[in-house]
Amino acid sequence: MISTPISTPITEMFGIRLPVVAGGLMWLADADYVAAASRAGIIGFITAASFPEPEALRAEIRRCRELCEGGPFGVNVSMLPKLVPGERTREVFQTIIDEGVSFVETSGRNPADFLPMLKDAGIKVLHKVPAVRYAVKAAELGVDAVAIVGGECGGHPGMDMVSTIVNAAWAESCLDVPYLIGGGIGRGSQIAAALAMGASGVVVGTRFLVADEVRAHAAFKNRLIEAQPTDTDLCMQSVNNTVRVLRNETVQAVQAMEAENPAVTIQELMPLVSGKFSRIAYQTGDWSKGLLSAGHSLAFVDKLEPLAAIIARLEQDLRHAANRLQRVTQTV
Repeated sequence: MISTPISTPITEMFGIRLPVVAGGLMWLADADYVAAASRAGIIGFITAASFPEPEALRAEIRRCRELCEGGPFGVNVSMLPKLVPGERTREVFQTIIDEGVSFVETSGRNPADFLPMLKDAGIKVLHKVPAVRYAVKAAELGVDAVAIVGGECGGHPGMDMVSTIVNAAWAESCLDVPYLIGGGIGRGSQIAAALAMGASGVVVGTRFLVADEVRAHAAFKNRLIEAQPTDTDLCMQSVNNTVRVLRNETVQAVQAMEAENPAVTIQELMPLVSGKFSRIAYQTGDWSKGLLSAGHSLAFVDKLEPLAAIIARLEQDLRHAANRLQRVTQTV
């Protein structure tokens, strides 16, 4: 692997060698995956929602710190809407603070209620949003950096569905804080393009799903290798919770319910979309059921290999793209 670091505000903030964030993967972003990212020169975030009991999250944070061998890591907190019964977001943040974690990735809603406690603890906050307008608001609130995902992303692309390449250029004229771009990122040349347009780095999710350190069944990973970007689909727009996922029986059933009843509620959809089904799919390899997040970067998913090997290929391609751009600009 080429060892020369790339310097951007994001690499400086996280203390990483490459301007890449490994996106939070529900049920999959555990200590093994996150530590592998850290050792390879990027940063990953343990998904707190994958460890609903505080002591389980605490144990995973401690395990990750040991595996990181001094490298950086963070915790992802997907905040539920306000007043949801049983919400324990503040308790999760307190656990993170008590464990001395330096970095937090937030998403799901405005983080304003929790920023004072995080800032008082010296924690850097990266807030992930599905549109530039939300990024502007988060920056005004005082987050340290924002990540903007485009319509190509797996998981939740929001309702605006603006493309990644437009977000990358648009954000440059709207933000004063460092920003990351996500959605369909799976080649180093895309990282070079994002940096050229003003981003300080990128978020990568789907491309990393086939890493050896991701605890998902080989049958699921092999399906991703076979799949094309056209094998993803959108659903749950009717309840303002759009998701891009791998096309399967569950997606088709949800789409049918939404078509038949545009006023369908999340409670009516829950027997199909509960997160427990995706967890089962990852464990068994039966990808026909559950909402399994996958984005357009399926175009670049080609084989099973260690996360470090995927990152090394991204870096090589990034540097080739940067050299290519330099040669072109020298002729202008």
